[in-house]
Parts: sequence; C-alpha cells; structure tokens
Amino acid sequence: MAAEVTDWGARLRGSDGYASGPYVLSELRRVIVAGQVRPGENLPVDQIAAVFQVSSIPVREALKTLIGEGLVRHQPRGGYTVTVLNGPELRELYLVRGALEATAIEAATAAATEADDLLADETHRDLMAAIEADDVHRYQSLSRAFHEVLLAPCGMPRLLHMLKLVADLTEPSQAMGLLTPEQRAELQTDHTRMLDAFRQRDGLQLSAAARAHHGKLTAYIDESRNSRGDISAS
Repeated sequence: MAAEVTDWGARLRGSDGYASGPYVLSELRRVIVAGQVRPGENLPVDQIAAVFQVSSIPVREALKTLIGEGLVRHQPRGGYTVTVLNGPELRELYLVRGALEATAIEAATAAATEADDLLADETHRDLMAAIEADDVHRYQSLSRAFHEVLLAPCGMPRLLHMLKLVADLTEPSQAMGLLTPEQRAELQTDHTRMLDAFRQRDGLQLSAAARAHHGKLTAYIDESRNSRGDISAS
C-alpha cells in the first residue's frame, strides 16, 4: 500500500495547506490529460485522498465531474478508471477537433498580432526540438499547444472551451506515440506550413493546411488501429 501511495504522490501535486475540491479536480484532470495515468488504469480513491490529505468525499466529487467530462468511467463495485477509447472513438474525436478548429481558424488569423506570431514561433521551435530529441510525450503536449496558439486570437471563447473539452478526451491516449517517427516528422512539416500561413495572415491557406493536417492525422490513427487493434488501452 505504501508503495502505491508513493507512486500517486509522485504524479499528483499535493497542497501545502488545505486541498480544496477544485484543486483536487484540477490535479486529477491534469495528470489524466497529460497521459500520466493511462486509459484503463484504476483511480484508487483512498490512495488519491491520502496524497491530498483529505477525506474521500472531495475525491469522489472530482471523479464524478470527470465522468461528466468523459475522462473517467465508473463500474459498480469496479471502481473508477480512466476512460478507454477504441480506435473509431478516438478517430471521431480528432475529426471533431478538426471541425472546431476549421470554424475559428480564419477569424483567428485575421485578428492575430505580432505577439501571437512570436508565441507561435516559440512553440514551433519547441516542437522541432522535441522531434530532434525523439521526445514523444513532449511532442504530444506541444502539438496541442501549437494548435491552441494559432486559434487563441479568434475571439470565440465558447468555441475554444468546447475544443478544450474535446482535446482533453484525446490526450490520455497519447496518439503521437502510436505514430512512426516519419509520420510525426510529416505532421511537423504540416505545422511549418500552418505557421507560414498564419504569419502571412492567409486564412484560406491556413485553413487548407489545417484540413490536410487533420486528414493525415486521422489516416495515421486508422493505420495504427488496423495494425495494433485497440490502440488506446494501456
């Protein structure tokens, strides 16, 4: 038991003082979305509560919220687990992500500023460094961050919120780790094209590049599914 508590302590950031319910929720969401808790892995209420030094009540409340978001599932007498998505479900979510991005991307390009360009450049450089280091986990998180940087100026907070909820659902599967290094490099070439169009304020070109990028990604996910079967389970 002690070893398991220590393991959760290494993943979750405990609080120096009182761990509020919202803090417990945000920490659990963070480690799930970051892929630190794999799909299908158990979420032991008592051990998690021990990390935060709280009763089981705020942990259970947080898990109920995550069930509502689709990140966690609960089985009677089976406890809580991180949601496992099968191949078609994961592909569908990436298609939804692409559709939501397409809705906002031209507006974001038109409203972007030099500060947005600088942030996009920095994130793109970090992505290149992750590719060169073969750091798949970092590439996964930075790839999402890059897309979010391009969309941030759109002025559509509700759409961005919906996109975040959908993106959160895809992240635990760590799809970039399912791809070959060559496929990740091709996706990074797409990112370069997207960055160039963004800096040129060419919304039509950026929209076309983004559609091609999402089409390529979903095709790669299908290919991985066909060769590996259930690609989302730990």
